[in-house]
This record gives sequence, C-alpha cells and structure tokens, in this order.
Amino acid sequence: MIVAIGTKNPAKVHAVQDTLIRERLSFVPVKVDSGVADQPFSDEETLAGAKNRAEGALAITNATLAFGLEGGVQETKNGLMLCNWGVLVHEDGAKWYAGGAKLPLPDLVVQRLYAGEELADVMASLTGQADVRKKEGAIGIYTAGWVTRKELFSHLVKLLYGQYISSRGDVQH
Repeated sequence: MIVAIGTKNPAKVHAVQDTLIRERLSFVPVKVDSGVADQPFSDEETLAGAKNRAEGALAITNATLAFGLEGGVQETKNGLMLCNWGVLVHEDGAKWYAGGAKLPLPDLVVQRLYAGEELADVMASLTGQADVRKKEGAIGIYTAGWVTRKELFSHLVKLLYGQYISSRGDVQH
C-alpha cells in the first residue's frame, strides 16, 4: 500500500517511516501547503493545517492513505503551550484525528511569538542552530532531549494508524 506524507520535513517524514517500518507500506513524502499561518496559534488552526496536509498529499498522489502532521502553539490558562496534531485520511474519505503532548513555553519565547516571529526562527536564534524544526524541535530543547520532535510526531502516527487498523476490523475488541 502507498502512504503519502504531506511534508518533506525530515522530522515528520522519519516519524511516519520509522514508526511504520514493520508494515508493508511504500512512503511518498510530498510538499503541500498547510493552508494555515506559518505559526499556527491554536489547536484548531494546527489541526486544520494537519488536515490540509493530509488531504493535499492524498490529492496529488496515488496513495491509499495520507498523513498530515502539524505543530503549533495553543493559549491556555497556564500559558502558551506547544501543540501538535495529526490527521490520517483514506482514499475512501475516512479520516482519523489525534493530538499530542502539550508543553509550556518560556516567557521570552512567548513574547517573541506574540510579536510575530515563528517558533522555528526563535529557536534558531536562541540556540544558534539552523533548522531546529527539522531536528529535535523546541520540544527536544525544552525536554533536554528526552523527547524529540520526531518522537512527538511518532506518537501521533501510532494513534492515527492504530485507529485506522481498528476501524478496519483487524483487531479484537
């Protein structure tokens, strides 16, 4: 079965490929627009970006399934938090949704995000590392490497693919 991935970002692509390595799948990463701001600022906007990526990837490939993964931030009563969402779509129109872990961001980062900067740029500036979003991500930096961006998205892939398998009746209930 062919599985599209609605991005070419290595952290997201490897999250899908490495998580599903034991499945008999062929992966096709494709560049698609999320259709949301470069810095999504809510769960809803981040989820919409994931959905747009999945649907866009399915539309331009001959895949049976397509993953859309998106990271953003969400305002909460406990501060601005990292968020991530995933959507898996099937060629028959079925969709599955999953959200990931939340982690509060430091005040300095929050101020810069509210000033209009994108998280990846803020993290690059603070760490001196280019392409943090393609590597450990902010989550990796703020968990001292205990959780990486790839692992965060891998968890979503498991949640999504597990729902897909369950819905197809391939597991005992």
